[in-house]
Amino acid sequence: MPEIHILTAFLGASALLAISPGPDLVLISTYSATRGFLAGFLIGLGIFIAGLIQTLLVAFGLGQIMQAMPLVAIVVKTVGALYLAWLGFNLLRSWRANLSVQNTQPVTERLTPWQLLSRGLINNLMNPKALLFFSLFLPQFTTSTEPLMPQILLLGILLSTTALIVNTIFSLSFSRLGHVFKQPAAFTRHSEGILGAIFLGLAARLATER
Repeated sequence: MPEIHILTAFLGASALLAISPGPDLVLISTYSATRGFLAGFLIGLGIFIAGLIQTLLVAFGLGQIMQAMPLVAIVVKTVGALYLAWLGFNLLRSWRANLSVQNTQPVTERLTPWQLLSRGLINNLMNPKALLFFSLFLPQFTTSTEPLMPQILLLGILLSTTALIVNTIFSLSFSRLGHVFKQPAAFTRHSEGILGAIFLGLAARLATER
């Protein structure tokens, strides 16, 4: 267990990182506002699982490998961008199909819990910068008096758990906002188009990041 002052500093930094705007928060806020708390929570749970996977990868040295071999990071980034673009195009196609239906109840794409969870997981996991961040951030709070791997694992779990708690609060807040303001029919009708544009934007951001 890290010393209390190190642990306090780490948890404080983790909380600040969790509330900072980014692609994960965009997904959670949009899905929570349009589909409810459970959808946002499952997106956050996928991000949590991605954090645990990244922690394991850092503990076993993949972060250092990606720094030494940029080609590995490029491959991961390309796969992630293609996946997000595919999701975006599918959402836009569903949105266009809804526009052609002349009724007041648009057909919203039904998503299983696994589909929602995987969207959060893939969005986070397929971003090499997230893994590189874990590789650079976690070791700053380790000490030389204890074995490195257990410290990395503990800190990664704490960071991911902190993010999950914050994301759950965001999910609840945005779902209540969506309920209070009673999304107008026009917004509901265009929600998949908005999500599709968001995914395409995330794909473009990931593909062009250096």
